[in-house]
Parts: sequence; structure tokens; C-alpha cells
Amino acid sequence: MTAIDVTGARTSEAADVITGARERIDALDDRIIGLIQERMAVSAVIQEARITSGGRRVNLSREMEVLHHYSEALGRPGTSLAMTLLELCRGRI
Repeated sequence: MTAIDVTGARTSEAADVITGARERIDALDDRIIGLIQERMAVSAVIQEARITSGGRRVNLSREMEVLHHYSEALGRPGTSLAMTLLELCRGRI
């Protein structure tokens, strides 16, 4: 199978561009996953401190701030992304 077949490009030059860009996307995805895992760990520390002090596991006003931040930066899809991140970090409510 050639690069043209794999990329769907019609020229070898375009296939080279696509292959390089996909490698960059894969590297970015690896970094994003690492950052999400780091966010999850930090969130666990916050939840533990909150629960240990007698508070609730979830702070809804803080979650609204996070949702607003992502929505402002990325629009409607940002809200969905933030909801997914919140669920990953604190679990389902």
C-alpha cells in the first residue's frame, strides 16, 4: 500500500504533507492525553482535600467556571469537551 493509498491524496507531494501532519497530530494527541492524565491526578488531590475537610466531592460553582472557560474559548464543542473532562476527573454525578 502506498502513501497515496493510506492518505487519500492524489499526489505524492500531498501524501507527504498529510503523512507529516498526521505524525504531528499523533504527537499532539499524546501530549493532550498526558495533560488530561495530569489534570485527573490534580483533581483527585482537590477532591480528597475537600472530602477530608468535610466538604462535598463536587463543587458545582467551580464546574460552571470551567464550562464557561471552555465555551468562551472553543464555542459549543468546548462545552462538550469540558463536560467530558469534568467526568473524567471527578466521575459521574
